[in-house]
Amino acid sequence: MPIGLLALALGGFGIGLTEFVIMGLLPEVSADFAVSEATAGWLISGYALSVVVGALVLTAAVTRLPRKPVLAGLMVLFIVGNTLSALAPDYPTMLLGRVVAALCHGAFFGIGAVVAADMVAPNKKAGAIAIMFTGLTAANVLGVPFGTLLGQAAGWRSTFWAISAIGVVALVGILILVPATEPGTAGTTGLRGELRAFRSGQVWASITVTVLGYGGMFGAFTYIAFTLTSVSGFAGATVPWLLMVFGVGLFVGNTLGGKAADRNVDATLLTALSVLTVVLTVFALTATSPVMAVVSLLLMGVFGFATVPGLQMRVMKYASAAPTLASGANIGAFNAGNAFGAWIGGVTISAGLGYTSPIWAGAAITLAAVAVTAVAARKANARKGTASTNHTAHLAGV
Repeated sequence: MPIGLLALALGGFGIGLTEFVIMGLLPEVSADFAVSEATAGWLISGYALSVVVGALVLTAAVTRLPRKPVLAGLMVLFIVGNTLSALAPDYPTMLLGRVVAALCHGAFFGIGAVVAADMVAPNKKAGAIAIMFTGLTAANVLGVPFGTLLGQAAGWRSTFWAISAIGVVALVGILILVPATEPGTAGTTGLRGELRAFRSGQVWASITVTVLGYGGMFGAFTYIAFTLTSVSGFAGATVPWLLMVFGVGLFVGNTLGGKAADRNVDATLLTALSVLTVVLTVFALTATSPVMAVVSLLLMGVFGFATVPGLQMRVMKYASAAPTLASGANIGAFNAGNAFGAWIGGVTISAGLGYTSPIWAGAAITLAAVAVTAVAARKANARKGTASTNHTAHLAGV
């Protein structure tokens, strides 16, 4: 395994921690700045929206630049944003810090995925992407619980100082361990060439599957605390530890999904999304059972995140001549799916359908992802078969 992948994973860990740890610190931040819970919530939603903007705008702006310096620059932006949050004298400054940190998120994962794939042999690309995303899963398993505990014990600002320090270590690792892009392999297509990748129907199909597949999982996950306490009967104090079970599932799914996608991307996505649909359906039906709730939570993490390396690999595969912007756009699609799923789940709760309704909605959205994947895979196989037939006919002199 190229050691540079560890530097990328550490950067992913810091970024994942920045995105998710604020959820456990909102009460402290809200009280410190004397703002309502709803206003404090913009520190989450504002971050997500900024990720989508950064994934497209920043990635487009740096397509002609060597990727290693770009990754280093994005990590500097990450450090500045989190330092600004740690020093924020008021709520608007805190929100600005969140926005600045979020802008690097999509571009870092999008460009980092391309760099990670370039570090390894063609048959190990999805696995390399999975290693980079391991940082994001580790942030959920370990970073968020301990970051929340640190913030509660030493003040929420201490958590953001710690995240800034992680960013510094990741920056040094990138500068030392990530290989420089070989001359002539980066930035040769320019923005116009990168945009041409979006003429591919398969690229758009891949992005659509990302929105639906990730939206289905996070539509169910966003309101999971309400489901676990109000339906499954768990005490509120146990929720952080139950979320660690979900985090373990993310870690396992990311690892297995990366290995499977290296063998067959479409088969991996179809299997993982189909099983995830079943898991969500069973979860909704058995949520009143504490044991089944824990099992379902684990499996939801496993099969939900087993799709991530494959989803990223698929969009890069069909945008292979100019993958950077498409890769960044797909990272934005993950966050768009997150927002879409959370919105649908909120609508079902507001309609009075209960705290299992977001899980049912997630199952329906994931089923739609299965359908889109099946159609896209069938078209890709048909085109591959036609190309093979034409090639054979050409060799035969027909």
